Amino acid sequence: MAIGVFDSGIGGITVLKEALEVIPDEDYIYYADAKHVPYGIKSKEEVRGFIFDAVEFLARKGINTLVIACNTATSIAVNDLRKKYSFPIIGMEPAVKPAVQMNGNGRRVLVLATPLTLKETKFRDLVARVDEHGIVDYLPVPELVEMTERLVFDRDIVVPFLKEKLSVFDLSLYGTLVLGCTHFLFYRHFFEEALPGHISIIDGNRGTVAHLNNVMMQRGLRSGSGSGNIDFYISGERAYGTDLERFKFLLDIA
Repeated sequence: MAIGVFDSGIGGITVLKEALEVIPDEDYIYYADAKHVPYGIKSKEEVRGFIFDAVEFLARKGINTLVIACNTATSIAVNDLRKKYSFPIIGMEPAVKPAVQMNGNGRRVLVLATPLTLKETKFRDLVARVDEHGIVDYLPVPELVEMTERLVFDRDIVVPFLKEKLSVFDLSLYGTLVLGCTHFLFYRHFFEEALPGHISIIDGNRGTVAHLNNVMMQRGLRSGSGSGNIDFYISGERAYGTDLERFKFLLDIA
């Protein structure tokens, strides 16, 4: 039995890296739906179909727990997936609540995510629930998903891009930036360079993996018999050769 980790592409590698550090004695299956990435600019109905196909594939592989390492996929399908499958399904959501709690100094919170995540009721309900003082703003950055998938990690390209996207905000008013897409975490050090020093950067990966570990412990699913082995799949096909090397490279730099 293995832990399934699913994402639209390579962003979930950042979650997988965290999981390997916290839960090294289990095995993993990573599913990247690279044939259909990016999800965040497609229709909700189309993306739901991709998600259910991917999870059915993982279910047939015999996973005992699933992490949806994608904020967009979580917002669209996690509730319906939980109705269909008996194994625990751990979703993700932008770390808005801890960001709001951190900003008792009167500064604002800026959430970056995909357009589809920001449009979904799940996200809007989350903000309405925790943002009592109206300090949360948000910005869709779909380009960053595409840049990640193309392995664009050149500082001279990324930092000017981030500065331009963020230039519409008076950053002196903000205290926290939320990376609301797992792809964005590959650019954390570039964000640190593009932002004023007083702005903290947070994401939901650590909390997601802590929740995964707790749920598995509570349900008796932590066998401890694995070795951190990972099987990689791309839209239902096992990754070999250069594709496999690409995943290993991304795991190293995540």
